[in-house]
Amino acid sequence: MISITSAELNYLVFRYLHESGFTHSAFAFGYEAGINKSSIDGNLVPPGALVRFVQKGIQYLELEADLSSTNGDMDDDFSFLQPLDLITKDPYELQKIIKAKKENLQKDRHEENGKHHNEYNQENEREHAQEREKEKKGREKEQEQDKEKIEKDREQEKGKDKEKSQQDHFNGEKCEDKVIMEYEENGAFGGTEPMDISTSSTSLPCDISSCDVTILEGHTSEVFACAWSPSGLLLASGSGDSSARIWTIADGPSSSSAQNGPTNVVVLKHFRGRTNEKSKDVTTLDWNGDGTLLATGSYDGQARIWSRDGELRSTLNKHKGPIFSLKWNKKGDYLLSGSVDKTAIVWDIKTGEWKQQFEFHSGPTLDVDWRNNVSFATCSTDSTINVCKVGENRPIKTFSGHQGEVNAIKWDPTGSLLASCSDDYTAKIWSMKQDKYLHDLKEHVKEIYTIRWSPTGPGTNNPNQQLLLASASFDSTIKLWDVELGRLICSLNGHRDPVYSVAFSPNGEYLASGSMDKCMHIWSVKEAKIVKTYTGNGGIFEVCWNKEGDKVAACFANNVVCVLDFRM
Repeated sequence: MISITSAELNYLVFRYLHESGFTHSAFAFGYEAGINKSSIDGNLVPPGALVRFVQKGIQYLELEADLSSTNGDMDDDFSFLQPLDLITKDPYELQKIIKAKKENLQKDRHEENGKHHNEYNQENEREHAQEREKEKKGREKEQEQDKEKIEKDREQEKGKDKEKSQQDHFNGEKCEDKVIMEYEENGAFGGTEPMDISTSSTSLPCDISSCDVTILEGHTSEVFACAWSPSGLLLASGSGDSSARIWTIADGPSSSSAQNGPTNVVVLKHFRGRTNEKSKDVTTLDWNGDGTLLATGSYDGQARIWSRDGELRSTLNKHKGPIFSLKWNKKGDYLLSGSVDKTAIVWDIKTGEWKQQFEFHSGPTLDVDWRNNVSFATCSTDSTINVCKVGENRPIKTFSGHQGEVNAIKWDPTGSLLASCSDDYTAKIWSMKQDKYLHDLKEHVKEIYTIRWSPTGPGTNNPNQQLLLASASFDSTIKLWDVELGRLICSLNGHRDPVYSVAFSPNGEYLASGSMDKCMHIWSVKEAKIVKTYTGNGGIFEVCWNKEGDKVAACFANNVVCVLDFRM
């Protein structure tokens, strides 16, 4: 008899969590279940394998019950059962359930028929009475209509000229009404938010042309992360195939043909030998300030530093679990990493050694972000946020207020406000001047996966524009917030599935968003509508702008990276 091992089942559960968007849960489960030691070739396991496996099991139980029955019509009766019945009951019990439910149904039908028979005579009497009353009213109505007709004929001649003079005006109004009705039917006034996408925006020719798209092929598994170098036309990508890649992107217009030549890409292998190791998935990456070094974080708990030419400069090894986030400080002398092992580590780049390990969380560290060159924030599944400083042995501030895992944190451009988002459906804004949050942003109806500050306001290249916060959620929406007042400005409702990534253009005028619905939208921040859109062949994990703001990159679950030319 065929059986499934616990290791195989664990792998199916891991893949199910990953494909369903529960990225953190997938990594935590995979780490505890030892998925990295599994000999299963993930490339051979199709998407949705666990769901299909369970469905086939249910179908087998149905078949087993059917074959064990003498009732030839049994296969028509499984609507009486719930999936849980099929899993928990044997064929004999299933037949008993079906038989009992069928008998009850027949009994109800007999009672219903008797009831209808008793009511039939009363209903007939009522119908006759109603018909008589109807005939009487009909005669009265005919007499009234005759009277009205005589009056109407008298006035018709009188008002003929007046009616003719108003006809043109009436036709104009009718035409306008028709346009408005069509506009409403198409959904322009629909939706729950005052600034949902209007139909007028989606009817524009906003699809990005294939000639403005460069497709980068070469990865053999999902691409989780991408980042433009701040110094030039280099794009880094990190994948589940245990590699990162640095792509050289040609300046000027893109080409629709795939770039896959040796002159265009440098492959940064995170494994030794010929076979990919699942434990070395590249989960996060970040360029230093001048674009000379790329840091990558991996599922094996190691951080690696590479030159822009693909040379491995150092391997940073101290974490005991997957790295979920790593960031360079502005000066470029420290690298900060956060891990499933509940800690954050500051690495000294000159020595290639760890400078300090911060062990203050009681759950996995999900995100880290520098406030300045020596202080930073960390967040965790334990629902808390710690603000720490190099050289200090305790957090200089701890923020508590979220009721679920804190997925992401970001300091504003001046380092005075910290934004956070959580599985508790809220985003919050914190200040170092107080312990409680400044604002509690509560408009989302599902988990918030990520947040981004706009590059606007004091301390930015766009000081005269308002500072905004964008939040992206599993409820398929992006929301823009007024951070001074702590209120919702607008909701961008154009995606159909969870939104994993958002990124503001360098001038702050546009926002790119990527979703599991395979679409990347570019929104006008001022008008709160889609101005460009691109649909790929897989869910999107991350989107990012180059420093000039004329190219947007997106990394996809179907193993590709797309670079889109943006011109308005």
